[in-house]
Parts: sequence; structure tokens; C-alpha cells
Amino acid sequence: MATTTETNGAAKSKIPDNIPVAAHPLAEDPTDIASNIKYHAQYSPHFSPIKFEPEQAYFAAAESQWNETYLHYHKVDPKQTYYLSMEFLQGRALTNAIGNLDIQDAYASALNKLGHELEEITEQEKDMALGNGGLGRLASCFLDSMATLNLPAWGYGLRYRYGLFKQSISKAGQEEMAEDWLEKFSPWEVVRHDVVFPVRFFGHVEVLPTGSRKWVGGEVLQALAYDVPIPGYKTKNTNSLRLWEAKASAADFNLFQFNDGQYQTAAELHARAQQICAVLYPGDATEEGKLLRLKQQFFLCSASLQDLIARFKERKDGTGAREWSEFPTKVAVQLNDTHPTLAIPELMRLLMDEEGLGWDEAWAVTSKTIAYTNHTVLPEALEKWSLVVMTKLLPRHVEIIEEIDKRFIAMIKSTRPDLESKISDMRILDHNPNKPVVRMANLCVVSGHTVNGVAQLHSDILKAELFADYVSIWPTKFQNKTNGITPRRWLKFCSPELSEIITKWLKTDKWVTNLDLLVGLREFADNPELQAEWDAAKMANKQRLTEYILRVTGESIDPNSLFDIQVKRIHEYKRQLLNILGAVYRYKKLKEMSPEERKNTTPRTIMIGGKAFATYTNAKRIVKLVDDVGAVVNTDPEVNEYLKIVFVPNYNVSVAEVLIPGSELSQHISTAGMEASGTSNMKFALNGCLIIGTLDGANVEIREEVGEDNFFLFGATADEVPKLRKDRENGLFKPDPRYEEAKQFIRSKAFGSYDYEPLLDSLEGNSGFGRGDYFLVGHDFPAYIDAQAKVDEAYKDRKRWIKMSILSTAGSGKFSSDRTISQYAKEIWNIEECRVP
Repeated sequence: MATTTETNGAAKSKIPDNIPVAAHPLAEDPTDIASNIKYHAQYSPHFSPIKFEPEQAYFAAAESQWNETYLHYHKVDPKQTYYLSMEFLQGRALTNAIGNLDIQDAYASALNKLGHELEEITEQEKDMALGNGGLGRLASCFLDSMATLNLPAWGYGLRYRYGLFKQSISKAGQEEMAEDWLEKFSPWEVVRHDVVFPVRFFGHVEVLPTGSRKWVGGEVLQALAYDVPIPGYKTKNTNSLRLWEAKASAADFNLFQFNDGQYQTAAELHARAQQICAVLYPGDATEEGKLLRLKQQFFLCSASLQDLIARFKERKDGTGAREWSEFPTKVAVQLNDTHPTLAIPELMRLLMDEEGLGWDEAWAVTSKTIAYTNHTVLPEALEKWSLVVMTKLLPRHVEIIEEIDKRFIAMIKSTRPDLESKISDMRILDHNPNKPVVRMANLCVVSGHTVNGVAQLHSDILKAELFADYVSIWPTKFQNKTNGITPRRWLKFCSPELSEIITKWLKTDKWVTNLDLLVGLREFADNPELQAEWDAAKMANKQRLTEYILRVTGESIDPNSLFDIQVKRIHEYKRQLLNILGAVYRYKKLKEMSPEERKNTTPRTIMIGGKAFATYTNAKRIVKLVDDVGAVVNTDPEVNEYLKIVFVPNYNVSVAEVLIPGSELSQHISTAGMEASGTSNMKFALNGCLIIGTLDGANVEIREEVGEDNFFLFGATADEVPKLRKDRENGLFKPDPRYEEAKQFIRSKAFGSYDYEPLLDSLEGNSGFGRGDYFLVGHDFPAYIDAQAKVDEAYKDRKRWIKMSILSTAGSGKFSSDRTISQYAKEIWNIEECRVP
């Protein structure tokens, strides 16, 4: 028997002889595509040309299309946007690329001719490990929309070798391992050996005889560019995501020391260079960790700015130098959160010290070029860097920041004496004698031309609270840009059956690039024929998800149960703890019922997924609790046909593409006022999944769009939260008995012997660090349980549920990243379409 399999395997591995070998980079016909893949398999230098495994088919398939766009932008010389982000969560590129090029069918049949299935090839690709959560995925959706809208734009990031981490779940809870996405190599990136820039750290500032200043000494690393193509949907425009890798040069290798047996010392700078792009968000509990994070941020900013300045100076007609005053008419720089804030002093340094501009001229250019997106109101997430660490690593930048701060204070004193008492909060440097810091968000607000929030509620909070005093100085500087998601990856490609139904009933597929057209589904929401088709498409997605869960967790789940999903970073404010406490309460009630009573309940499968940051102890305890509760519930024969609880490991984009289409209820239950926007809520709603949630972030706008009757709302509102916290401190909180019951059940060791006391302690007491239930789990618990009971009732009425699902998709048009990006383009960047002919 084994022999036959081996023979079949060998036969399949061989490249079929009847397919001609020929390069067809822009092929659309299956035979031409097959020839092109075969050409790459034989002549691209990554594998031996004899064998042809599925993996090789994937690698070969990957290396076809781009360049024309770059030349077109160079020729037309439009204003371009440069999007700087510490994270990009790209997901798989193959399905997205052939989908955007609109050649899925031709591609699948080309691979069939070569003896492979498209699904099998797709599975070979590992997700690029360049991000962690919503911030990185938003950046990737934005890149997709920029290319689709033919906007001249670049993404700039770092090429992390090991990503954040790969998560696995064991008896001990979450375990972290290094990501292996670059173990073989990534066929989607092209190394640009000619694009290299020096980046300096440490050293000192020299004052030249002319009075100008120069940063010298220290250590100098090289930033090497890798480009990843970003194809637009049904357009020739293919933009680039440029990722930087840190290198040391051959001159920095001490051959004498090496030959003397001092191997580590000889290659010290090479080792330090490798650290910079090793890991996303290295632990920063130590001084070394803080220094490394700051190095990463500066490395991204310096390399990207040197690159875009070089592009600006390459005048398209080759005549004469450009005027620096033209720079903001050709360049827009967007800072995705505060991580790339050092772009501000670095642009000032490059303009003054390298290009010879005076302060006023450099400031005019910088403040017209840079804009800042704020993603959080959580105080611990608003970056504050130690002035001591920064002075050591970036002495010239600290001088520049001090000067910006000094001039800002002088401006307040001369033009707004009424704000003098607020200066200590508004200024950039906090000269606290114990721990002086640089406040990055303040630096962004003072220096940028525009500051935006990412959902209406979030932007309102920024203007009314966090940045209120700045608003009184610059009322027009602050805008809202509600986040969006790309409908290509998040509906058309991940839910093909549902997409076909939408196209059929709308009589057009134009909704893929004009998502507002989905509103046309409303008139058919009661149509029994559409409802039947919709139900069948949702079931196909649930079946796929059921198979996936069995494969990765070994747990078999019932596709006829209600699929209830919460997937996002594990964080106390996102309240996965509220979810699992609710599940524990549900389990306890089921245990107390008679077999007959259980038959009247709504069977439910609760899935929770997401990574807990490696040093965030309480988040890791939550992961462990979910897994422990699941282990008991799923093996309880009395209950497990009515309730299952599954922790889905290693949540990433590819996992989301299976989970989201298969979901029927999703939980977006953060404490109101704490989630800036959220974008997974948009993905679920777009896929006809109903939301149970608080009035937080973009939930507010989703509820407005899909209709209040199609959203399960509960919980305190953002304006009630401060008073509720005050009441708690004053001992006025009265817990609901159901809440006490759920906590007590965990304490009874019903879910094993692990000590959950420190986690449960965060919910107890009225005040103190890590106590007093800061995120109001106890306050919102009874309303949450009541809302879940409404979900159970609604799900029993299939017609009503499917209608709500259709209306959820119909109301999701606003949440396309195409809408968000066209608003950025018009209202912040002032850039226009530059379509490749």
C-alpha cells in the first residue's frame, strides 16, 4: 500500500511534461499561467529544478507582477503619502493577489494542470509576522485601499524576523515561540540592495565653526530595504510596502579579534544589528528592553525619511535642485500612533544638519508634512520615553525636542496667558525630578498639521478630554476618521458563497469597491428565497470553521449550535473575563436544570482567541481560565451538547478569515470609552454576524447603521464610567448575586486547582493598584447576562435571526477602508488618484 502512495507522491511532485516552459508575467489564461509557474519553478533560484512540491508551486506562483506603477509615479511626480507604522498585519498574500488581479479561476485551473489544488498551495503560505492586533491590520487594510483607489502611497515598516510570537496552549496556559515565517524565505518580498541608508545611535553633538551642529560618533548601522507588492483590486496600480532590515557593514567586522579567538567581540555590531528587527515589541521591563524599543522606532523613522527625501530630490526632469518649500506639496507623512513620533525631530535634523536649512524653514516644512493618528485614550499606551535613555541614544534629537518645547511654551505665554497654569500638562517634556520623560503624544499634537481619532466617539473624547487644551489653541487641527476594513479580504475572498449571493441579489459586483451598495439588500431582507440562500451560505462557513476547530484543537463542535466568537488581543479592558464569567454562569445554570429543561435552551459554542502579551500576567491568567473552563465543560456529558467553550490558538489574519465568516454572534464588550474604534466588529457585521456589545468605539456607529433592533446592547456608557468608578471607591457598589455565584464557582476549584485568586482579586476591593474592578466587569455583568438571554430567544426564531443577519451586512457599507482612505486623501494628505494607464 505504502509503495503506491509513494509512487503517486513522486508522480505528483514531478512537473508535468506537457506544459511548455515560458515566462508570462501578466498571464490571464490558465495554460499561460501554468507555463509561467513552470518557468519560475525551473529558473527561479530558490529550489532544485527537478522536484515540484506544492510548496514550490506556491513559491513559483508568487513571483509575477509590478514596476510599472513605480515608473508611472516617477514620471507624473504626484504628491505621495508615506504611511509609517510599527506594525503591518498583512495575512496571506497569494489569495489576495490573485483575487485582486481577478484571476482566481484561471489560477486554480492552471494549478490543476500542474497537479495541484489552489487550497493546498494557499495553505503553504505562512502569515507575515509583522504585527499584533488591530493597529497593524488597519495599516494593511489601508494599503489595500490606497492601491485600489490608485493613490500614490507607500507603507513603511520593519522586517521582524520572529514577529511577536507564535502562541500554543498547553496545560500551563499560553506558551510563546518565535514565529517562523522567514524560515525558508518569503517569495513576496524583493530585496533592494541599492536602497541602503545609514542610521546612527549614541554618539555626541559637535558644534561646527559656522555655529551649525552635527551628530557624530556612536555606532552606525545600515538600513536595507525589502519591498512587498500591494496590488489594487482590478487596477494596474501596485504600491509597495517597504520594510527595513538592520545590517552592519563588513568594515564593522573585526578580523583581528576574530582570528584571535574573540568571536563574539569581533562581530558585536553585527549582533546588535540583528536585535533591531528580531522581535516586535521586545519586553521593556529592563533598561536594555527600553533602549531596544526606542532603537526600533528611530530606525524605522530615520530610514524611511532618508528614503523619501532621496525620492523628493530625484527631480523627474533631472534639472536643478528642488526648493525645500515644495516638500509638503510632494510629501505627506502619516504617523500610525505614537511609535513613529521620532520622525518629527529626525526630519528637523535632516533638514537642518544635512540639508542646511534654518530652524524656521525646517519647522515650516516639518509641521506641514506630518500628521498623527491617535489610537488610544489609555494612559499607559500614550508613550512617554525616559529623557535619560533618549539623551543617551539620540543626543541631537533631544536638543531639537527641547527647542520645540521651549518655543511652544513661549507661544502659550505670549498668545494664551489664560493657559499658563496648564503648561506643565501640555508641554512636551515632563521634568519630574524623579523620572523626566518625553511625552510623545504631546510632541505629535504640537508638531503635526492634523490629529485624528479613529471613531466618532473616540475623536469626541480626544477633543473634550485628552487634548481639550490644544483644541482651544488649534480648533481646526482635530478630525475624525472612522476606521474601515477592506471588503476584498474581509468578504469577497473569505466568504465566496455569501459574496456570490450578494452579487446575485444586487445584480452587480460593484459593491466590492463601492460598499454603500450593500444597502440594496434591505429591500430583500424578508424574502424567503434570499433567506434560504443566506442561511445555506452561513452554514457552509460554519462547516468550514467546524473542520478547522477539530484540526487545530481536537474538539468537535456542533455546526447547528449558535457560534459565539470573541477574538482580539487579550486585555482586561476588552473584557474577555466578562465573557468567560458569563460562560461559567451559563454552565452552572445548565448543570442545575433537568434534562427536559436543557432541551429548551439554545445550544451554544463559545470561541475565544487572541494573544496575551508575554509579560502581561493577568491576560495570561484569562487565557488559562478559558482553557480550564473549556476542559471541564466540553467533557461533561450532561451539558456538552448544549454548551462548548473553545480557546482558538495562535489567532492571526488567516485564522480570522475562517472564524469571522463562520460566526453568528460576536462579542465587542470593552468598557465604554476605552476601545478607540475596533475593526473586527466591522468584519463580523459585514459577514452578517450579530454583535453583542457596549456603546464603545465604532460599535456606536455600527449600531446606528445596522439598526438598533439588530444589535444586542448592554452596559454602562462612556459618560457614566467615571461616576461608577467614584461610587466603587466610596463603597457604593452592590454586586448582583449572579455575579457572586459565577466567581464563587471558580473559587470552588470546579475548573481545577490553578490559583485564580490574583485574577479574581482584580475584581474585588474598592480601590488600590490592580483592584477595585477598574473595568467595571461587576457593574456590567447583570446587563450582560440579560442581553445574552435575549440572544438565546432571538436565535430560536430562525427567520428573524436570518433577517437580522442580512440587515447587518446591508448596514455595513460605511465601514469600508476605501471610504476612510478617500477621506484621509482629501482632508489630511491632499493627494489625488494617479492611475497607471
